[in-house]
Amino acid sequence: MVNVIVNGALGKMGQESVNAILGQPDLNLVASIDRDDDLQKTIEKTQASVVIDFTHPSCVKSNAIRTINAGCHAIIGTTGLSELDLHELDNLARQAAVGIMVIPNFAVGAVLLMKFAAEAAKHMPKVEIIEFHHDKKADAPSGTAIKTAEFIANTNSQVNCVALDETELITGCRGGRKHNIPIHSIRLPGYVASQEVIMGGIGQTLTIRHDTISRESFMPGVILCVRKINQITGLVYGLENVLEL
Repeated sequence: MVNVIVNGALGKMGQESVNAILGQPDLNLVASIDRDDDLQKTIEKTQASVVIDFTHPSCVKSNAIRTINAGCHAIIGTTGLSELDLHELDNLARQAAVGIMVIPNFAVGAVLLMKFAAEAAKHMPKVEIIEFHHDKKADAPSGTAIKTAEFIANTNSQVNCVALDETELITGCRGGRKHNIPIHSIRLPGYVASQEVIMGGIGQTLTIRHDTISRESFMPGVILCVRKINQITGLVYGLENVLEL
């Protein structure tokens, strides 16, 4: 039996995670906490072995450090960690002999989108990303969009290598950039999460899209991570690497 804490349990992803953990016979939800609770004391009191974090970018790193220092595995679905943060957390986790998973998107379909986009980028010279989220999302662009851009750049470092002859009449209208790939973030009520990768070549375009209709779609990935995190020491970034464990 794996003892699990859900941190950020009052949020929508936290609530879904609580329900998902309660539905698994091999997992034991020992606490569901939020911003006014003491994470470290809760870990010590419950003897939890895994903390699932769906909190906020402003506190996700400090939560991860507290979890690691308490000798507990961490599964982080909260976005906002930089590459430097990931490196630091990897070192801390290795020193503490625990595992930490940072998962930009728990949906298997989103991982497939990244892989398909990376494969297509071998043959298409131009690419842009549009990501759609609800209007309560705290950061932009999404971790999924950043991860997708990394997938594409690792496959084809020359993507978008020919600069466009253009002028932004409104600063930022061409989106932010990761690895020279424009990312456009849409924030509107009605969305959960969607992403399009649009690729262009001579006389053709290719669009790859993934839509999250319900947050339930993330839960198989969350459960998979809980069951596999005791197999790792240090940091794993991305669900695609968990699927390979």
